[in-house]
Amino acid sequence: MALDGSMIRRVVVVAVGLLLAGCGATVPTDPEGTLDDVRGGVLRVGVSANPPWTEAEPDDDAPGPRGIEPDLVREFARTLDAEVEWTRGGEEALVDQLDRDELDLVVGGLTSSSPWSQHAALTYPYAHTTGPEGKPEAHVMAVRLGENAFMTELERFLLAQDVDP
Repeated sequence: MALDGSMIRRVVVVAVGLLLAGCGATVPTDPEGTLDDVRGGVLRVGVSANPPWTEAEPDDDAPGPRGIEPDLVREFARTLDAEVEWTRGGEEALVDQLDRDELDLVVGGLTSSSPWSQHAALTYPYAHTTGPEGKPEAHVMAVRLGENAFMTELERFLLAQDVDP
């Protein structure tokens, strides 16, 4: 019996899965160890002002930035027993810091059509709104490229939330 390309791919996927399981490997992984570093440590978050998603200036009720996304970030950090360290700035500067491993996460009302998708991994959309021109917008957060375990943990958290802007 001849094996077609589809069957060969299935066999390879199963073989690789068994090999990884036998080695005790966990998938997904973080090459730079972001999830391990953040858990019980510090979650370094860049925030760019974009009300109501993010308001960069603190007030008396909540130290640090305010808004939908900072509230989500604080709750996510609690699930990891992590403190949040905020860095304010423009999106370009923050994404550059993310790329240099100076930040773990960037928020600022980003959408799935963000121009930063070439420089950062965007989460699965966790909220949908209608933009200023009546077009649908899917809201996302940005993490460092390749940090898949951290991103998966963040996406699990975000998708369990009921975000209503």
